[in-house]
Amino acid sequence: MYSPDGLDRDIMRLFARNPRIGVLGASRALGVARGTVQARLERLEVAGVLTSWAPTIDPAALGFPVSAFATLEISQHSASGIGGHQPVAEHLRAIPEVLEAHTITGAADLMVRLVARSNADLQRVIDRVVASPDVVRAATVIVLDTEIAPRVLPLVESS
Repeated sequence: MYSPDGLDRDIMRLFARNPRIGVLGASRALGVARGTVQARLERLEVAGVLTSWAPTIDPAALGFPVSAFATLEISQHSASGIGGHQPVAEHLRAIPEVLEAHTITGAADLMVRLVARSNADLQRVIDRVVASPDVVRAATVIVLDTEIAPRVLPLVESS
């Protein structure tokens, strides 16, 4: 577990709000040496706090405006003989419209975030998801609106 200090939080906040600022721009904005910013960024990466420098991509802008969540119940005795979540996870990785999959507690075994081009296309995506012989049952809910987009800055602020 990494415990960020005030400068770490300032750096994370700055890059989260302006990811194209660069190390030199960040050092100027924060009034610290370029090497200090670079060292802090490297330390945050090594600690696993910063996990990506990739751009945030909006699926809707790519033509996938429909979002949904599906809970999957999987067979406890895998048809593939491997068992567990691995065969279903491998199956889901092959479906581009599956953005995330998480093992969960409760009645279902996996929570999957999906996107589709339309409601009719969502049926095609769900059909692909449940095509795995290890998926016993699926329940899907369609996202009507996003009230809180994925975020982490409040955690940075409170750490």
